[in-house]
Amino acid sequence: MADDGRVKQSSDIVLSTDIVPNLLHILLNNGAAITFVGCFAQFYFFSASEASECFLLTVMSYDRYVAICNPLHYTSIMTNTFCIKLVSICWLLGYFVSVLITVTLIKLYFCGLNIIDHIYCDMVPLLELACAGTFIVHLENDILGAPTLLIPTTIIVLSYSCIVRAVLRIPSSTGRQKAFSTCSSQLIVVSIFYWTMFSVYVLPTRQQSSTVSKILSLLYTVFTPLINPLIYSLRNKDIKKVIQERLCRD
Repeated sequence: MADDGRVKQSSDIVLSTDIVPNLLHILLNNGAAITFVGCFAQFYFFSASEASECFLLTVMSYDRYVAICNPLHYTSIMTNTFCIKLVSICWLLGYFVSVLITVTLIKLYFCGLNIIDHIYCDMVPLLELACAGTFIVHLENDILGAPTLLIPTTIIVLSYSCIVRAVLRIPSSTGRQKAFSTCSSQLIVVSIFYWTMFSVYVLPTRQQSSTVSKILSLLYTVFTPLINPLIYSLRNKDIKKVIQERLCRD
């Protein structure tokens, strides 16, 4: 997958398009209203893009594993047809999981104040507005969330463990540096993505305030998609040359 950066950026474009325009509208107007349909549409595309990204990062990690651990068979394994199938499956799985969760959320009965104390429509703020039936949502989220998060994480960890072991076995330092450069950008992206996601959804502390949650969500939905193209651009020789010339001047 030579265009792994483009594959990843397609998910970032969906996420940014879904979140940023409404976020700017809220900031410029010191708060804003969103319709019931609009809120759940925003949640659907947000969760779909993030679920798809989990699967895409897994496929990209496997691609790096084949490139480094089995380079002689790379072209025969990672063919264009096979890559297209893998990417298509990632998107279909992500949107399928999001449909199930969104439909269950819509069926909840909401009462009280219809004010969401968050920068976008997310599951936790929506569940706080529901009067009953949240147990089903939590159960469904655990059933769907576990394979969506744990299985890709396990595959990524195993892939990079094999990659590190293979790189360390390379006798020459030049060879090790070249092998590491092929997966360094994606490893940075994976680390940032999972660190922010685990901070927001998996390991939130009870003392975590609403403001801290919003800041972490901002990093997760805006900052990460912003820096991802810059990270992948570091592999470009022309950009490296410009950066080196700029640093030498300074």
